Amino acid sequence: MVPLPALKVEEPSVEVGGAEHAASAEAWSLILWGVFAYTEEVSVMGGDSVTLNTGVQTHQQDLIRWYYNGIHIALITGDQREICTDVQCKEGNEVNKVTERFRGRLKLDHQTGSLTIMNIRTRHSGEYTLMMINGSSFSEKIFIVSVHGVNRVSVSVMEGDPVTLNTGVQTNQQEKIKWYFNKTLIALITRDLSYVCTDVQCNKVKVTERFRDRLKLDHQTGSLIIMNIRNRHSGNYTLVIISISSEKIFSVSVTALPDAGIYAVVAVPVILQIVSVIYFCKCRARRNEANRTERDNQESRAEDSPPDQRETLFSDEESQRLEPI
Repeated sequence: MVPLPALKVEEPSVEVGGAEHAASAEAWSLILWGVFAYTEEVSVMGGDSVTLNTGVQTHQQDLIRWYYNGIHIALITGDQREICTDVQCKEGNEVNKVTERFRGRLKLDHQTGSLTIMNIRTRHSGEYTLMMINGSSFSEKIFIVSVHGVNRVSVSVMEGDPVTLNTGVQTNQQEKIKWYFNKTLIALITRDLSYVCTDVQCNKVKVTERFRDRLKLDHQTGSLIIMNIRNRHSGNYTLVIISISSEKIFSVSVTALPDAGIYAVVAVPVILQIVSVIYFCKCRARRNEANRTERDNQESRAEDSPPDQRETLFSDEESQRLEPI
C-alpha cells in the first residue's frame, strides 16, 4: 500500500476543466487512503533530460497530475483547458520552495501527459508520483528517479595539438547548440545554420580573446574544434543542447611542452663529451698512422742499404727496443 500525497477535498467531487465529476465514496477512499501502485526505477546522469511516460493518451483522461515527494508540480486536463508546471502550479498565492527548484525545467507532453525533466540535477532525485483520474476510476504510478553527477568527460592533449569535443548529435536535429568555457559563451550554432559564431564573434570579452582564430564548429554535428591549443586553454568546456536541455562538461587538460632551455642545459655537456671522444680518437688515429709511416720508412731504408749497414740498422732498432724504460 503506497500512501498518496494529500489532496484538499471538501466534497466527494473532482473539478476537471471547470466541470465537476461525481466520485463514489469507494473511489475517494482509494484517493485518500492509497492504492497499490506500480513503481519504476529510473537512473539518469546529471545534465541530461529524462521523460516519465504515462502510457496513456491525454484525451482519454479527465485529469493527469504529477507530484514530487508529495508536492504538486504538474497538471494537465483531458481537454487541455488547464495546464501547469513547476511554480505555475502554486496553491493560492504561495510558491513552494520545492517547485522553485524545477523552474523552467518541466515540460508536459500535451498528447500523453508524460513529464519531461530537462537539464536534471542531483537535487531532483526522489519520488515522482503520477495520478490519472477518469470519471470514478483512478490509477497511480511511481517513478523513483536517481540522478548521478553531471556527465563529465576528461580530455588530455599536448600543447600545440588540435582537439575535438564531440556533441554526439546532429545539428539539424537540435534547436541550438552552445559551448561555454568556464561559464563564458565561446561558440554557438543553430539548427538551420542561420547563426554561427565562435570566440569574439559571440562575446567580446577577455576570455574569448584567448581563443581568437582557434575555434571551429562542425556544421553537421556542432562539435567544437580547438586548434593549436595552449596551456591557458585548460579548463571546463560546457556543451548545452537547447532542444533536449542536455548538458555535458569536458574537463580539458593541456600538457605544456618542455622549455627549450632545458634541452640546451642537458644537450651542451653531452655534445662536449662527444666532441672530446671524437677528438681523442682522431689524435690516436694520427699517432698510429705516424708510427706506421715511420716503421715503413725504416724498413724501406734497410732494404736499400748494403748488408752490413742493414744489420747495423736492425741492431740499433733492436737495442732501442731492449733498452730499459
